[in-house]
Amino acid sequence: MQRTIADYLALVGKGMLMGAADAVPGVSGGTVAFITGIYEELIESIRRFNLQALSLLFKEGPVAVWRYVNGSFLITLIFGIVLSLLTLARIVLYLLEEHPVLLWSFFFGLILASTWSVIRHTNKLDFRVVGIFLLGVCIAYVVTSMSPSQVTPSVWLVFFSGMIAICAMILPGISGSFILLLMGMYAPVLTAVKDFQLGFIGLFLAGCVVGIMSFSRVLSWAFHHHKVATLSLLGGFMLGSLNKVWPWKYTLSYSINRHGEEVPLLQRNVLPETFFEMTGQDPYTLGALALMILGIGLVVLLDRR
Repeated sequence: MQRTIADYLALVGKGMLMGAADAVPGVSGGTVAFITGIYEELIESIRRFNLQALSLLFKEGPVAVWRYVNGSFLITLIFGIVLSLLTLARIVLYLLEEHPVLLWSFFFGLILASTWSVIRHTNKLDFRVVGIFLLGVCIAYVVTSMSPSQVTPSVWLVFFSGMIAICAMILPGISGSFILLLMGMYAPVLTAVKDFQLGFIGLFLAGCVVGIMSFSRVLSWAFHHHKVATLSLLGGFMLGSLNKVWPWKYTLSYSINRHGEEVPLLQRNVLPETFFEMTGQDPYTLGALALMILGIGLVVLLDRR
């Protein structure tokens, strides 16, 4: 498809939003891709890195391959994601540390409205749709209720965690960062990036490449042959993931990271009043509700474009 300069600038912005979302354990960049209308194009573009692309390279040259894989779309989106990780993601992580209730409230509204958006696009509601939707809810709820683990990274674990995390990152409702957290790899990956551990990063990225090349084909097939069922499952994933992004949490236990700092290990969702009673902290109820509504409104606005 032909895009203008304004379209590409908007695409950079969508990539930045995806990068910022993926930096937060519990929020999926795939959700952002879906609500901004680029999800199916993203999956289809990734899937086109195949033998036909290789054949085109030898027969017609790199320009033909670039067009075939939708290279301009992908490189613009990747630029936005990388730019976000260098800039916007740092702000999001700061807000997560200093104002978690307000940030989680915004994401809660965003994901809640995204669930409605996904289900609305099925254009039908029957027992099959409801059943698959509830299955997705249960899976996401169980995953987001698991306790993070702590492991010693091995070569195979680093590679495997890259495979699994990238698959989760392109699934709406399933957070790649949270999957890394569950596997005990979130802190090691961030440390490797911060310290420029090229061997670790290269192995992790190799896992990401293998994972996304394989899983994009599965998703593309699912959208082409079972679109309603796929949307129903993804909508369920989103609703079930709200368990993780509920703004008011009480920490039941902590763990000590490699820097000697306390990090939450097991948390329980509570009501704003209970949050205040148990922690003595301001629940910011009105501000949280306002940001939830802002998140909902943003999705509704994007969905009607």
